[in-house]
Order: sequence, then structure tokens, then C-alpha cells
Amino acid sequence: MTIRERQAAIVAEMAAIGGWQERYKHIIALGRELPAYPDAQRTDDKKIKGCQSQVWLHATRADDGTITFEGDSDASIVKGLVALVLRAYSGAPAAEIAATPATFLDELGLSENLSQTRANGLAALVKQVKLYGVAFAAMERAR
Repeated sequence: MTIRERQAAIVAEMAAIGGWQERYKHIIALGRELPAYPDAQRTDDKKIKGCQSQVWLHATRADDGTITFEGDSDASIVKGLVALVLRAYSGAPAAEIAATPATFLDELGLSENLSQTRANGLAALVKQVKLYGVAFAAMERAR
């Protein structure tokens, strides 16, 4: 499944949930489903700058060229937002990650329904995911 297809599936899933209170609950539940984040990766270089909460992101490249992301946050709603972003991008090829904008977040209406600091943190998370995509894609081209 491409990133755009995953994004469309997320938008459809969220559209089926009535009202923002229920959507927030669903986002928080998604965060609870994230795999445990390794303590060894809770380092400053893995921390997303620009987030009000603490957010960590780690990426690894598999032999098949796909990038797997792990993430966590100390805030429930932010952890759910991390889960949404990782669901869209994790397991995709680096070049696709670098090239695919996170338009689904706008389609979900998150920027209008999050505080400014949360929206800024979400943008910083997406920026870091895409930077990993760019970096891994550049490494692949250099080979």
C-alpha cells in the first residue's frame, strides 16, 4: 500500500467517527497501541525539537529499502498523533517518504482542532519523518 493510500484510509477511518471528542479518544487509543519505545532510543538526538511535549522518533532502513519508524511521547494525545503519522509513513521506501506530503493531516482538520503548540509539534514530527526519508534516499543514491 502506498503512503497516499494509507493516508486515504486514515482519513476515511476518522471521517466515520462522529465529532471531535470521539476522534480525540480514537487518536489517544491509537497511541496506546504503539509498540513500546526502547529506553535506549530516548536520547536528545532522537527528540523532536519544537514540540511542547517530549517526542522521540527513531528510523531504521530494512534490507528491502523500506524505512521503519518508532516513536513515542509523554503526552497521550501527542502519542496518538505520532501513531497516525507512523501509520502513514512507516514501512515505505525512503524516496516515497521524502516525496509524499502529509496532506491527510489537513484533510482530517487537525490544524483547526489542535492547539497551536500541538499543531507546531505535529508539523515538526512530520518534518523529521520526511528528513529521514530524504537522508535515506540520498544514501541509497550514493551507493
